[in-house]
Amino acid sequence: MQNRLREMREKFGLTQEEVAAYAGVSRQTIISLEKGKYNPSITLAYSLSKLFNMSIEELFLLNERSREYDKK
Repeated sequence: MQNRLREMREKFGLTQEEVAAYAGVSRQTIISLEKGKYNPSITLAYSLSKLFNMSIEELFLLNERSREYDKK
């Protein structure tokens, strides 16, 4: 899943450690999210979207292939 986490973190001037502490996860989780190697739980996605004052949909981008599969 693509996301804008790194972009928003840098825009807000936050470190990965600061974002991790706010969300109650490890720095490694934030790294994995930023690299697109980990899909967050709905609770984590909500927490991160609130940190950046945006919707979950604005922060986490579902790719077209996944949407097509969901329609089947």
